Amino acid sequence: MEIRTKIEKREKETLSKYATLSCNSKGREIEEEKCQIRTAFQRDRDRILHSKSFRRLKHKTQVFISPEGDHFRTRLTHTLEVAQVGRTIGRALGLNEDLIEAIALGHDLGHTPFGHTGERILNKLNPKGFKHNEQSLRVVDLLELRTNGKRLNLTYEVRDGILNHSGENKGGNTLEATVVSLADRIAYINHDIDDAVRAGILNAESISKDILENLGYSHGERINTMILDIIRTSDEKNYVKMSEDVKFWTDKLRNLMFERVYLDKKAKAEEVKAEYIIGELYKYYFANVDRLPSSHMHIYENIDLVSKEDIICDYIAGMTDRYVMNKFNEVFVPTSWNKY
Repeated sequence: MEIRTKIEKREKETLSKYATLSCNSKGREIEEEKCQIRTAFQRDRDRILHSKSFRRLKHKTQVFISPEGDHFRTRLTHTLEVAQVGRTIGRALGLNEDLIEAIALGHDLGHTPFGHTGERILNKLNPKGFKHNEQSLRVVDLLELRTNGKRLNLTYEVRDGILNHSGENKGGNTLEATVVSLADRIAYINHDIDDAVRAGILNAESISKDILENLGYSHGERINTMILDIIRTSDEKNYVKMSEDVKFWTDKLRNLMFERVYLDKKAKAEEVKAEYIIGELYKYYFANVDRLPSSHMHIYENIDLVSKEDIICDYIAGMTDRYVMNKFNEVFVPTSWNKY
């Protein structure tokens, strides 16, 4: 018996009746021979983990643009925290941890440089709009090429979870996708508080006493409260959610973060510059699409009906913070003539 078959058998025997079994996956757009060792979801996780798009997350903004401190979160560390929270919830509920991990690792691959600032300006510039969850799906479906030249070709369930970790159909079509959506919120609310305190935007008195009393006084206590509540509310159920009480206080904490951090002038002091950099690069490539690198244009070979706007958004969205600044300098800032 193959190792993969043993793992699939173990899933049937041990996971919840509401879990998504890898042997029941709806499959891939392009059918492939199954791996002897890994399940379909484990294979997807590995393809995401080894992708260039995943590695670039380490140099993409989470909240604070180009922070100098070594301990501020990046989009990569956020992704790892989402995966950890998601697997903790999934293990307790008997759900498929491999599917949760794959969705979590891939959910923010489409995020732009400079975080939601980059997303917002590309959404204004592209006539069709721009949303990072849709771009994340575009990354795994089209933009990320493996060393063999093939695309990632992920399973339906992982793709569904990536697309629906935020947006109108938040939670997707599996309980595992819902877990990632909740884990995403738990992770960013709490670690953004930690970073805001480190940045001097918040202090010990910033969070009201009633929130602290109901969710916890420390980073770890609040995460523990939210995770335990989801587990207790969802155990042996065909849904995954917070109780109304904990959701109320979590939403109140999230609203405070929008008011005091996400929309705070001090926290967002560099946003105007970030918007300008991305906006000017977009306009430059729109007028000079032939200047886009051949390595990027190669992605669209044998692909029909890709608009110029989408090609430019794909290129800019894939940049890291430092790469987009270097590219801006390369395009717009004169260099000294050094030949004598």
